[in-house]
Amino acid sequence: MRSRTDRRTPQRSDARRDTILDELEISLQHTDFEGINIAEVAERAGVSRSAFYFYFENKAAAVAALMERMIDDTFFVTDVFTLAEQTPQARVHIMLDGLFDTWERHRHMFRAMLEARGHSLAVREFWDEARLSFVDSVAAMIRAERARGAAPDGVDATVLATVLLEVNDRLLERLTFGGPLDRDQLLDGAAAVWLGTLYGIAAQPDAK
Repeated sequence: MRSRTDRRTPQRSDARRDTILDELEISLQHTDFEGINIAEVAERAGVSRSAFYFYFENKAAAVAALMERMIDDTFFVTDVFTLAEQTPQARVHIMLDGLFDTWERHRHMFRAMLEARGHSLAVREFWDEARLSFVDSVAAMIRAERARGAAPDGVDATVLATVLLEVNDRLLERLTFGGPLDRDQLLDGAAAVWLGTLYGIAAQPDAK
């Protein structure tokens, strides 16, 4: 998946671009989005400031490109959820655990992306498109569960999948910026929402 914020035509590989993103990721581990200095990132990457702008319109666009590195992890989590044959409780907990683990590995990028989308329409659109890319597979799973009698009929599957993924999006934001609930509480609450909405069953905190 290539960032829509990348200014160049697609190429198979580009070591300079990768090096810029490597240095940006290192910077984000130590400072927030506002504190990122493009000139410093470019210098550590061994390129000029103008070279940075050859690849990215601004630092928000570069953060969006960096987020692509975690998209594959999230697709894997979704595939496990939609394709596995475990119980609904186990599948939902595996999906949420995987999502939260992905956030843990990339928390500095999540924070930067959340901050960057407030500065750039292109980045907001990238964020939304990334989330919406999971809708079809989740909606297909809902239809399949209904067809085999495991889940009751209800709201259109695409609508339901979209809203539930919005819930996950909000969970990641709460994990990133903090709130009154810790990770385990958020996971248990989210599991209750997913299981109650899709299957009409109650979640158990330790269901695996």
